[in-house]
Parts: sequence; structure tokens; C-alpha cells
Amino acid sequence: MKTITRNDDNVSIFATSDDTPITMQADKIIVGGSEDFIFGDRNSNNSTLHENVTLPEDYQIWKYKFDGTNWTKDSEFVNWAADGLTVEED
Repeated sequence: MKTITRNDDNVSIFATSDDTPITMQADKIIVGGSEDFIFGDRNSNNSTLHENVTLPEDYQIWKYKFDGTNWTKDSEFVNWAADGLTVEED
């Protein structure tokens, strides 16, 4: 697996399989060979791509920090769905 972490706090903001292309650029991060998804606010200066990692069994984005070796739960993580909080539609 691959994960992208924010450099300022090591929070994992994305994970995907090892065969998914990820291109770290100075102004964006491109996921997928044909730009399937673009992180416009993340880039090679404020994020790190880690490859060949094993995700925690209960992995969710923003739930864990990864320092390149160790995973630790983020003490500020809030699982909104588990707390029963939802967004009401008009």
C-alpha cells in the first residue's frame, strides 16, 4: 500500500494500492495515470508519499499518523459517522 501524509503533523490523508500511480509535484499531487484525482492543496513541499507500507487493520484517513516507520492513532481524530453525526440535506 501507499499513503500520503501531511509534513506538519504526519497525519495520513490518503491510501491506495501500490500499483496506483501517484505523482508528487511542486503545486499538486496527481493520483492515477490519467489524473483520476488531484490534491490541489497538497504538494511535494507539504506532503510525503510512503510506499510499500502496511496499513493498520482499522485504517481510516485522518485517523492515523505515520512517521515513515510507525503508525500511531491521532488523538484529535473524530469519527463523525460512528458518533451518529450526519449532514442533513435540504
